[in-house]
Amino acid sequence: MGWPMAANLVKAGFAVQVADARAGQASKFAAEAGGKAAASLRALGEAADVVITMLPTSAIVRSVLLDENGVAAGLRPGAIVIDMSSGVPAETAAIAERLAAMGVAMLDAPVSGGVRKAVSGELAIMVGGDGKVAQQVDPVLRAMGRSVIRAGAIGSGQAMKALNNLVSAGGFLIAVEALLVGRKFGLDPAVMVDILNASTGMNNSTQVKFKQFVLSGSYNAGFTLDLMVKDIGIALDVAQGLGVNAPFAAQCRTIWSAALADLGAGHDHTELAKFAAKVAGVNLG
Repeated sequence: MGWPMAANLVKAGFAVQVADARAGQASKFAAEAGGKAAASLRALGEAADVVITMLPTSAIVRSVLLDENGVAAGLRPGAIVIDMSSGVPAETAAIAERLAAMGVAMLDAPVSGGVRKAVSGELAIMVGGDGKVAQQVDPVLRAMGRSVIRAGAIGSGQAMKALNNLVSAGGFLIAVEALLVGRKFGLDPAVMVDILNASTGMNNSTQVKFKQFVLSGSYNAGFTLDLMVKDIGIALDVAQGLGVNAPFAAQCRTIWSAALADLGAGHDHTELAKFAAKVAGVNLG
């Protein structure tokens, strides 16, 4: 996700420096997409007015920003950090507090739309944090996203992203179970997808996942099973922290977690269909 998002910032005319944990990745980006490879995380902070993090977990964001020679060690007062990761709201709020003590503002601005919309610059971006700070970086966000929506205070964007992925996960799960039942009945799964997409059962998975990544057998939507389980867990943690009983969400997490345990980390999230077919005893085809 970070590569196409950074590439769109370059295309929009921003002076971009990049860093990556993988050796050579930043230099490869600079050679292929433009911008510069930062000499170090601290050097990146020293050069930046705005820093964007797009990382797997809040723990990694904290390390990249706040370790002894991390990005924050080089930031000047008045700089802005935008965490576009799917993180934990409470952990992000704690990082924001540390940065605020240094005179650095922070927003959380997770995204929805996957790699395809990251490439096209049409991501949906949900923003948490101070409204005036969000307004300052609006041109930066709009270089990467078609829809930029203020969600509320710091952490609210990430809460919304987790809840969005919970809805997405539930929609995928119920739709694939319907396809398996229909397959056993004798219906053609591809025809079923067409009918769902012309009917009230339509959802994001029926529209852009089943034919493209499941029925094709490619299983390469670009978002991993373990990250989906992480996001469902964040949504459930938010619910439990607020004392909200969410039984369907809890059952959804149980099934996705079972798929992760069965298939292992690193698999595409659309491979849940393989696990569901195994449990159902039906070959989806």
